[in-house]
Amino acid sequence: MMYFDDFPVGYRFETGTRTLPLNDIMSFARDWDPQPFHIDPDAAEKSTYGGIIASGFQTILIGFLLSYQTGLWSGASMGSPGMDSIRWLHPVRPGDSLRVEAEVIASTPSASRPDRGRILVRNQVFNQNDVCVAEFTGTHILKRQVLPSG
Repeated sequence: MMYFDDFPVGYRFETGTRTLPLNDIMSFARDWDPQPFHIDPDAAEKSTYGGIIASGFQTILIGFLLSYQTGLWSGASMGSPGMDSIRWLHPVRPGDSLRVEAEVIASTPSASRPDRGRILVRNQVFNQNDVCVAEFTGTHILKRQVLPSG
């Protein structure tokens, strides 16, 4: 398990991939983002996208899940106060495989709670053609490793 101090500014990591089948895209969108270009093949075909695309919210959630599944910071996680700078840059289509490239861009030990610190991570979500489809910056509060005294 990695802790706060294991993530200096400039630390980079990459994730595995996840492929989005049509049924997953439409199911997510029916519940959370029921715009016609996410759930109605005929309307999507006539839209500016020319077919069904994934919700941007689903894309960001998959990016977060892929990052979490690396196991790098998941064991030390103490939550998050939020995300910033969310951008959807390119449509995600059925069958696309997504992966994340991430970099720590800020690292701040807590001044009032020495058992933790915050890292700011820029996440770029790429498809199978290495096109950046989304990016977001997330803050993670992580435990610091407690060293034995003595």
